Amino acid sequence: MNVAEKSAKGLSRVFEVTVPASDLDERLSQKIEEIRPQVRLKGFRPGKVPTAHIRKMFGTSIMGDILQELVPQTTQEVLSEREIRPANQPNIDVKSDADDVLKGGKDFQFEISLEIMPEFETVDPKTLKLEKPVAPVADEQVDEALSELAEQTKSYDKKAKTAKAAEGDKVVIDFIGRIDGEAFDGGTAEDAELVIGSGQFIPGFEEQLIGAKAGDDVEVKVSFPDDYQAKHLAGKEAAFETKVKEVQGPAETKIDDDLAKNFGLSDLAALKDALKGRFETEHNQASRMKVKRQILDQLDEAHTDVELPTGMVEQEFAQIWMQVEDAIKKGELEDEDKDKSEDELKSEYRAIAERRVRLGLVLAEMGRKANVEVSQEELARAVNQEAQRFPGQERQVVDYFQKNPQAIQSLRAPIYEEKVVDYILELADVSEKKVDRETLFEEEEDEVEAAKKTAKKKPAAKKKAAAKKDDAKKDDAKKAPAKKAAAKKGEESKGTESKDSAAKKPAAKKAPAKKKAAPKKD
Repeated sequence: MNVAEKSAKGLSRVFEVTVPASDLDERLSQKIEEIRPQVRLKGFRPGKVPTAHIRKMFGTSIMGDILQELVPQTTQEVLSEREIRPANQPNIDVKSDADDVLKGGKDFQFEISLEIMPEFETVDPKTLKLEKPVAPVADEQVDEALSELAEQTKSYDKKAKTAKAAEGDKVVIDFIGRIDGEAFDGGTAEDAELVIGSGQFIPGFEEQLIGAKAGDDVEVKVSFPDDYQAKHLAGKEAAFETKVKEVQGPAETKIDDDLAKNFGLSDLAALKDALKGRFETEHNQASRMKVKRQILDQLDEAHTDVELPTGMVEQEFAQIWMQVEDAIKKGELEDEDKDKSEDELKSEYRAIAERRVRLGLVLAEMGRKANVEVSQEELARAVNQEAQRFPGQERQVVDYFQKNPQAIQSLRAPIYEEKVVDYILELADVSEKKVDRETLFEEEEDEVEAAKKTAKKKPAAKKKAAAKKDDAKKDDAKKAPAKKAAAKKGEESKGTESKDSAAKKPAAKKAPAKKKAAPKKD
């Protein structure tokens, strides 16, 4: 086998591979000898078919199988011998005439085109200066949460028949909704319970029941919102013949041991401890996300001269842009983007793609040097956690991950990234700064602005990079930035810098409790 490097521009490499006809013929002979004992042909004893006859009858087919095996095998040898870490799946371009090669007597020639991982030195984690915001859980937070829990478990007592319904009261009603005099599906309910002021029903419904007494008949006139989930009702006016059957007033709510027992805890002190523990977990997670963002920003700025594999950037940008186009089609593009041209949007989102690829390469390289690995036990826990999200289908979820290496990689990537972040935090100069809860949960600068800052600092000419001659794990290098959801600006996604491209859809309005009738608001 002869291998020649035809091109080496930046991170792009092209190798020409020639397998002599004599090598192919030798492989064919070896293959025929392997299968000869199993060949069964009419007129010959089992296993006694002459080699020449097998070659004549099946040589072309066998050669096809040899070439199918030869290409990936040879490609791997070329990369391994040169200690090349590919940044993408190598592209194979067969130059020989297939028929001539299959018939024998001709050399087999093909080209391997690929991009390699860039060679660069990562910043020393010890040089990073980070400020970690911490917010102690205030007693007021716990007290407020207790009040909310008490409100959720509030009970109601029946009022006198002469009592008028007021804001905060619960009414038990029957109603029939009509549009243009005709009742409509989902517009009727009996014994529906409605707390006035809760926002369960569409705007304007609940307010018209204020002042009503048990036994009253009230005609409630409303208009369905233009964005109502049932399209045949959206924007239409409706009248609901409503019978008030009972008015109930809120009972006194007590924050005591009995409240705690409603939630399966022994006493009020245990409930307070549980709430405080929940808040501490939330604060710790927010604090980590803040300091992680600082790490990513500093790493991004410190590695602007890293040459990025074009294919990786294009793949990342394509994923982002697909979601942006979907947001445009659905009218869900963020307000700040609506007046921008397509070229402006592409420029901004391409900067995000470059940032993500750069950070992925840097985190992967830092993790490789630190011998960061994801254990099978960690992957198994991740699979089990994922399975628990689908009650009743746990077995199918586990089977799916066991049979799909790419799906397993989607779980490995965020674990790997978080372990690299842990490694950096152990070595970096981290100071703590006390802040209040509001400051801790303030939104960060969006990813577009961060990418723009990095772009401004990028040198005019990128340094040429050669293949890294270390046996690092290719997958971790390619996948370090966990899930790559595209591009919502300003919202950190789970385990990485990724953003969702479209703004969150307004929550669909729902029908009132128990019956399909006048709609709720979320």
